[in-house]
Amino acid sequence: MDISGLIDSLHPLEIKVLTAFGARPAGSVLGTEELAAAAELEPSQLSMAIEWLLTKSLLAVHAETVTPVVSLTKIGEQYFDTASPIERVYSAAREVASTGKRLTIPDLQAQDGLDPSDVSKAVGRLKKEGVLLIVQGGCIEATGRPSPTVEAIRTLLKDVHESSRDLKSFSDAHRQIIEDYAVKRGNAKEPFRVDDRVARSFALSPTGATAAEHLLREGVAEEVSQLTPELLKDGSWRGKRFRKYTISLRAPRIGTGKKHPYREFLDTVKTKLVSMGFQEMRGSLVETEFWNMDALFMPQFHPARDIHDVYFVKNPTHATKIDEPFLTQVTRAHENGGKTGSTGWKYAFNGERAKRLVLRSQGTAVSARTLASVPAVPGKYFSIARCFRYDQVDATHATDFFQVEGIVLGEDINFRTLLGLLNLFAREVAQAKEVKFLPAYFPFTEPSVEMHVRHPRLGWMELGGAGLFRPEVTLPLGVNVPVIAWGLGLDRMAMVALGIHDIRELFTDNLDLIRTTRGIF
Repeated sequence: MDISGLIDSLHPLEIKVLTAFGARPAGSVLGTEELAAAAELEPSQLSMAIEWLLTKSLLAVHAETVTPVVSLTKIGEQYFDTASPIERVYSAAREVASTGKRLTIPDLQAQDGLDPSDVSKAVGRLKKEGVLLIVQGGCIEATGRPSPTVEAIRTLLKDVHESSRDLKSFSDAHRQIIEDYAVKRGNAKEPFRVDDRVARSFALSPTGATAAEHLLREGVAEEVSQLTPELLKDGSWRGKRFRKYTISLRAPRIGTGKKHPYREFLDTVKTKLVSMGFQEMRGSLVETEFWNMDALFMPQFHPARDIHDVYFVKNPTHATKIDEPFLTQVTRAHENGGKTGSTGWKYAFNGERAKRLVLRSQGTAVSARTLASVPAVPGKYFSIARCFRYDQVDATHATDFFQVEGIVLGEDINFRTLLGLLNLFAREVAQAKEVKFLPAYFPFTEPSVEMHVRHPRLGWMELGGAGLFRPEVTLPLGVNVPVIAWGLGLDRMAMVALGIHDIRELFTDNLDLIRTTRGIF
């Protein structure tokens, strides 16, 4: 073994680590903190030196222990300063019980700093413990029992606030509370974080021991990386050790950028639709209820307008106006059918509610605006619209999603034309092998249909709905020819086309993609 050549190839940080071992008895084992103090290195410097020495087989891992450590998140720090949601719900229920007032879940959700999900989780936990009861009318009553969870969280927040602690140091009951309220994938809004702290100890390999002994015996000259005029003038360069260049090392690999598969899928869909003669429509993410629902002949008492289905804008809450003559014509269509030949929904249309702002819940809102903008006849239009709906995230649902939305106008348009288009989209865009159509109901189309395709793992899944726009939709917007409309779940189409089994794979594991695409459509 050429020990001199080996010593020459060492970095100054590696030499410090080997020297620290060489000063100890043979076979010594040092932990990370002990080694950092002996070598007088910062943690980052020591980490680099250790990895280099491990790669060169001069150092070996003697032992490794993994300790789960509990600490507070930023949310946890806020709960320590104020109170956790479950404690606030518990306190509110006890306070109301002493005054004889009524307390409902909407009352709790109206409190500052309490999200609906926080309230739901807290009420569910307290109800399971027998601390709360849900009585007639949806009111919440306190039973007078203490809550083990509230007391445990309050104690844990205090214990972990000063510094992180070993998870094993807590009792079994407290460990269970920590695991229930710890940050997990897809649920970052929790007070506790459990991280694995890895502690390693190291020993020299036989080759490393030989190198350390040589360094102690021979010493090492001061290393310099650049020959300066001063070193040449006084001749001190003769006693210096110059850092060597290792020309055998491979150059750093430069990763070339490429499109994410989902981004590529979106572009493919757009390219195919444009090549089929469709023109692209665009619209705002924030819409009025008028264009999102009223113009589509959805009555204002429709359950899809509830707060649990649509996201409302907090500020501003309403638009300043709705363009005429569309507001007047749509109002008449709702109240008595107007000039559409329909009897309407027979209720008093609320023009102020029509101005309320929501996050677009369906791409059909873009189609409604396009119909009101004097489209070409015949004409074909599409949009890739990001939509928002309050939904429980599972294998086939997300709270925000993309729809590919389209309309076709023409004198000769009929239901058979629509089925042909849907079948083409399923096979060309989603790459579906099996397609079937089922009858459906939508307030704005008649007849209506749902398209289903077979997924290799999830089985039959709905891709979206379609139909012929009713006269109550088209005539108030100034269109006098038949219009077919379709709105398909683009994320589900991507699942089929890309072979993805869970829609969460498109988003949970690709946060950068979400940030990239949010401002595009």
